[in-house]
Amino acid sequence: MNNSVRMVLMFLVLILVTNVSAAYNACPKCGSVEVPYPLSTDDNCGDSRYRVYCNNGILEFLSAGGFYYKILSINPNAYKLIISPPSIQENTCYSSDFTSEGLRLDENLPFNISTHNTVMLLNCTAALLRSPLNCSSNSFCRQFEEKVGTGCINTLCCHFLKDSSMTSHMIRVRAGGCTAYTSVVDLKPGTSFDSWNYGIELQWIPAN
Repeated sequence: MNNSVRMVLMFLVLILVTNVSAAYNACPKCGSVEVPYPLSTDDNCGDSRYRVYCNNGILEFLSAGGFYYKILSINPNAYKLIISPPSIQENTCYSSDFTSEGLRLDENLPFNISTHNTVMLLNCTAALLRSPLNCSSNSFCRQFEEKVGTGCINTLCCHFLKDSSMTSHMIRVRAGGCTAYTSVVDLKPGTSFDSWNYGIELQWIPAN
């Protein structure tokens, strides 16, 4: 057996061992949702750096601010998951995670906010008009107002595509800024707000 063939076989064996090891150490389902490695729901499975939480059969992600977000989908091959945006309290224009100042990720953990999210900020102060965000009458957030209802209508709102030049660990709401937000994954211009894929896509650094 020549060296080239031997190296190919060794590489294939390594891939097989890695996949078998990951499958063996994967956590059990949370309700009907698979929890693929390296995500971990307790200390006995997965990788504890990739902690998620199974609460009453619902798989959730915990922010650094102590707020739980439901996990809507997981793509282990792309190292990504999508969490549900916070609800907006009825007849107000405040996100349910307002007291946590929005979504904040622990920068010491291997998760960050991907660049596939179009974030819409609602009920903003005039200070946002000095930002590079789209706060015009044709901003996507104007369509979203119809979905939210009376609480956010006719307030200043803006949208932006979360890109690599921005912090990848926070979507912030606060008094004196904006008090509510939502997010759409892979938003396509020209589509109706009722067909948007509402969520916040997070990506993780592959486990060593």
